[in-house]
Amino acid sequence: MRCPFCGNGDTQVKDSRPTEDNAAIRRRRFCPACGSRFTTFERVQLRDLIVVKKNGQRSPFDREKLARSIRIACRKRPVDEERIERIVSGIQRRLESSGETEINSKIIGEMVMESLSGLDPVAYVRFASVYRNFREAKDFEEFVETLGGLTE
Repeated sequence: MRCPFCGNGDTQVKDSRPTEDNAAIRRRRFCPACGSRFTTFERVQLRDLIVVKKNGQRSPFDREKLARSIRIACRKRPVDEERIERIVSGIQRRLESSGETEINSKIIGEMVMESLSGLDPVAYVRFASVYRNFREAKDFEEFVETLGGLTE
């Protein structure tokens, strides 16, 4: 593993342990060249996934892009990073075990919506506003009315 600080290709693993959900191995590493410490995560990848977007464009599944969109929806909400990581890991595991190599972006969006609905109502509405492309306040009002018991 190359050091992200100095680029040295010879780093040492100081500690390895599974993450809380046992979906990855967390490794603490040390660079003997510059003395820096950093953490890496090793995950099992069952297959390469391709995301098919609305316009037909295809791109490789990007776990970080998924995590980033969920973090944005959860910004300034009482949701810790571990919960977000568990959601992302769960969605990725479901996609990889589906047997499909090409996944429609709509399926991923629905999985995120499902996960956020049980996590935080504000994050759910924030994500929905982008995912469903709300254009005006009326769109928000109609969506919130459909939530019913979720916001109470």
